[in-house]
Amino acid sequence: MAHSYDETNIFARILRGEIPNKTVIETDHTLAFHDINPQAPHHVLVIPKGPYVTFDHFCAEASDAEIVDFHRTAASVCAMLGVSLGDGGAGYRGITNAGGHGGQEVPHYHLHIVGGAPLGRMLSRD
Repeated sequence: MAHSYDETNIFARILRGEIPNKTVIETDHTLAFHDINPQAPHHVLVIPKGPYVTFDHFCAEASDAEIVDFHRTAASVCAMLGVSLGDGGAGYRGITNAGGHGGQEVPHYHLHIVGGAPLGRMLSRD
């Protein structure tokens, strides 16, 4: 099934410079910025610059360079936030959502990196 990318989504608008953000790090293929509604003391969104809708879409269609850059940038964010276990941090959670059942609010693939406090259970049934 083909993924349909919405060029008007908020992350596409951020990437075009139409909406400001608090950038943490930017590379050729990736942008990481602070979430405007943080759910933990540290909450950064990592997004690819390409038009990918979900994790599986990104994994299936992104170039090797995009995939490597995205993951290395995410690792850099963890180190910059001081949450990486390898840097003496206490840990973090990486979250990605896909579609309605997954709770995806913005139809552009993104990874939430949250940490800085105990985060509790991974899922709750509301």
